[in-house]
Amino acid sequence: MQQFIDRYREQINGVLTGFDRLVFRGSLRRLNYGCWDQGLQSLVAQGMEQYLWQNHVLFKDYLDHVKQVSQKVKQASVQPLVEQGLRVEFLRDPSADKEKIARAFATERKLTGGLVCALSSVEPSPSFEHRGTHMVRRTKPCQVLYQYQIHEQVGWMYARIQTWFPFNIQVGLNGREWLARQMDRQGLKYRQQGNCFVWIEDYEEAQRLLHRQLEINWAELLNGFAEQLNPLHGTIFEHYPVSYYWTAYQTEWVTDIVFREGNFLKRLMPLLVRHGMLSFSSADVMRYFGRNVNQSGAIPANFNGTLETDLKRRHEGERVKYRMNGNSAKFYDKAYSEIGSVLRGAETTINAVQDFRAYRAKEGGPEEDLQWRPLRKGIADLHRRAEVSQKANDRLLNALASVDDSRSVEELTAGIQKHTRWNGRRVRGLRPWAEDKELFAAINHGEFLINGLRNRDLHELLYTTEAESQADRRRRSSAISRKLRLLRAHGIIQKVPRTHRYQVSDAGRSILVAVLTAARTSVNQLNQLSKAA
Repeated sequence: MQQFIDRYREQINGVLTGFDRLVFRGSLRRLNYGCWDQGLQSLVAQGMEQYLWQNHVLFKDYLDHVKQVSQKVKQASVQPLVEQGLRVEFLRDPSADKEKIARAFATERKLTGGLVCALSSVEPSPSFEHRGTHMVRRTKPCQVLYQYQIHEQVGWMYARIQTWFPFNIQVGLNGREWLARQMDRQGLKYRQQGNCFVWIEDYEEAQRLLHRQLEINWAELLNGFAEQLNPLHGTIFEHYPVSYYWTAYQTEWVTDIVFREGNFLKRLMPLLVRHGMLSFSSADVMRYFGRNVNQSGAIPANFNGTLETDLKRRHEGERVKYRMNGNSAKFYDKAYSEIGSVLRGAETTINAVQDFRAYRAKEGGPEEDLQWRPLRKGIADLHRRAEVSQKANDRLLNALASVDDSRSVEELTAGIQKHTRWNGRRVRGLRPWAEDKELFAAINHGEFLINGLRNRDLHELLYTTEAESQADRRRRSSAISRKLRLLRAHGIIQKVPRTHRYQVSDAGRSILVAVLTAARTSVNQLNQLSKAA
């Protein structure tokens, strides 16, 4: 990201990085747990069975019991809105734009804080049913209740509860709304357009406030919304205590770059879009999300996920998005105004966490047993999710920074193709279009972007066969060490202090992108570029 900012520093007013859209889900794990029954071909809801036993409710009376409880929950949930004379409405069309309806009502009533309205509809939801001698899980239409409010801390938001067992909850927030509230408290002046800021009096102070998102006690905040949605929770589960387990269902981590002049951004966007569509292959998308590709640069045969790149033209401008396994990274121009124009330079959305890792202890295990383990959906790993998203934003923006360099590929690579001196010794020039091209491709792998690379990491990438002996393995290691020294001498990589790892330098990244992009660009693509120019 810093490369992009440095390149256009004279045109940039400020930069903001932090969460935008956040969707949390709460579930009662103790109530929801169960096991698969082969005979029933269903998941037996053992948690729900225990709840009924503790409350002395027969399985056959389950339906009557939950109807009574559900009715009480709905009444208790909307009671504060009824007392304030606010809108409480059932929508027969579940696909209706509830956000639009709620905002229109807030505008009509000139509401600036507190509850706004409650909208309910029937939606497919996970629930239970009595089958034989068991309670089993099933999906069925259930009434859900949406509460919209302008919260004093997070701003405009909604909270939804399933008014039928197991009372699942979903909470939707907006990080920019949250920031606006914090700036109001600090007396920091700003100009907002939609969910972005085209001007802020002090960007450094705004960024400091935005960083506080990671310090929020999310469990306490979300439990407060849960209590507001269902004031009867403690009474319902008096004999079978349960609490909500909160997960980050969807997160958007956004880097907004505010340009002084809208005309400059309008001239820049076509260049960024063209590069984003022509230069990044599917293998590049995998690398930017930290996944391995074959030595040849091809997608591994055992990869069963989805990879997509698409361009969308919107009213405001154009958007380029890269998707992998339900997650995405994209960039687009967000807003134009006389006092500032916003390039949403990178927006990483994480819906599925299976492709990422967190250095953490095992849940329920010793706290000192820290290892790289799968990233969890739970809010306990929200900080790590922000780190992963920021790395993806950095990689995307740095890649975009290299495209608009006024230097040609020939000028970028001229210096490294000449011999140089390093540690008092003469070092040959690099040959990026010949035998060193494979080396360039290897060190450009996405999995090295976060933790760097080591000598042994390059063995599988540079050699197609296993070493035949220990002596052969040492010979290969020595050969790779010489290649690493060669790259260091030309400033392509730099050593991480007190480690055996190396990181690609900023200048080296520009050279790698230029060489590898030029190498895979076809004559037809070059012709299209010349026509567009």
